[in-house]
Amino acid sequence: MPEDPWATMADAFVDGAYATVKGRVRTHVLHHQLLRHLPPLPATVLDVGGGAAHQSLPLARLGYDVTVVDSSAEMLDRAEQRVLAEPEQVRRRIHLIEGPGERADVVTGGWRFAAVLCHGVLMYLDDPRPMVAALCRCVAPGGVLSVMALNARTLAVRPALERRWADALAAFDAGSETGVLGAETRGDTVEGLSALLRDGGIGFEDWYGVWLFTDWTDLPVATTDVAAVAEVELRAASRDPYRQLSRVFHLVGRRPAGTRGAP
Repeated sequence: MPEDPWATMADAFVDGAYATVKGRVRTHVLHHQLLRHLPPLPATVLDVGGGAAHQSLPLARLGYDVTVVDSSAEMLDRAEQRVLAEPEQVRRRIHLIEGPGERADVVTGGWRFAAVLCHGVLMYLDDPRPMVAALCRCVAPGGVLSVMALNARTLAVRPALERRWADALAAFDAGSETGVLGAETRGDTVEGLSALLRDGGIGFEDWYGVWLFTDWTDLPVATTDVAAVAEVELRAASRDPYRQLSRVFHLVGRRPAGTRGAP
């Protein structure tokens, strides 16, 4: 493995994936779901594996003080470029730290945050437990933990819609797949991740779907009403059975007030 495996995928991820209808919908849906759970301003937010700060910048624009931790120097360079284009009052609210997410509590000096985010990261890990344990250690009493993961229960949908029937049959019993960026991605379940959060002292609060309709179609940006698509996705994300069929899921937990968690 290269020292920075994301260095070769940065263009495809930042300039490609996030520029698509699907990428814009992801940011919109997660942002509005987060706002239902984030503490009022002023408050601190930690974005672990935050990459080019696509989820962090909207929060900083609102007034949150956001720290982005990422193991990829290339992705943090992209984040810095985007931050520098912001007004000074937004720039001073964004802090970039290079380091492994599994040591997020160490590289941030043991600080506890009012909200901790980890979106689209666990799917690239063979074992999510060290990362989840570190995330939990970073959550302050009364604070929120927000995790987005690949839905292990819908892995057969994409190959079936692409008429790859043999792959679809195999996916019913698979725990991972090759993602759109060519990397192996592992699936999780709401129940499984909720149990890991409980082990770290984080109680379940709610969960949502992300990408139900847009994941299975390649919508052109130039001719698509992205705002309308995003609103449809946002509505489906909190309703059964729609959220259960989503490509990925968004799990939100909270540490009870007055508890410190594991050291």
